[in-house]
Amino acid sequence: MNGTLALVGSGEYLPPMEPVDKKLLDRIGKSPKVVCLPTAAGNEGPRSIGYWNKLGVDHFTQLGAQAQAVEILNRDMAHDEALVAKIRDANFVYFSGGKPDYLHNTLAGTPAFEAIEGVLKAGGVVAGCSAGAMIWGERATPFPWHKGFGYLPGAVILPHFDEWSGWVIDTIKVVLANNLTMLGVEGNTALVCADGSYTVSGSGGVMLWNHQIKRRYTDGETLDWHPE
Repeated sequence: MNGTLALVGSGEYLPPMEPVDKKLLDRIGKSPKVVCLPTAAGNEGPRSIGYWNKLGVDHFTQLGAQAQAVEILNRDMAHDEALVAKIRDANFVYFSGGKPDYLHNTLAGTPAFEAIEGVLKAGGVVAGCSAGAMIWGERATPFPWHKGFGYLPGAVILPHFDEWSGWVIDTIKVVLANNLTMLGVEGNTALVCADGSYTVSGSGGVMLWNHQIKRRYTDGETLDWHPE
């Protein structure tokens, strides 16, 4: 992975995330081209999809980027060459929230996902919030388990970590029982994966929890974790 993968706990496209997103745009340098993918909400109806599209495009346009929404909402659309070409032309891809299993099932093995991986390979940025973050671990959502894309081997990413209620303990128990690492990402915060390291950016924190370590990291700190 030559580029940057940013895993966001919550708050996509909202003002508290502006400092984080500005830093991500700085990684692109001149002429950032952002595509906003509402794919995780693809079965939620036009109102929800329209909300995410407008919010994302307005947010990144205000930050000085060229931005457009690309409505890949199902597997047929993920094979649509006209839509896939828009991803190939971008250097920054952003997934908003929704359902992680729907997102993974829609994209896995499609030309759209190949194009997204191409953005990373070319040194661009791919960011995902909530469901858009969960899919990058080895597994997602333990009730039941769902396969992730495995960009963070051995990891389960739990967004909204500062909002979760008591059942998060059961989730962590399942994660640890399977010898996996839990990465809990709080709101308005990103775990930025680049150059073989994992660094926190934002106003909250990231909890690293496995059988070797349990520690919360905050803005600017790099996790003591090196997945195999």
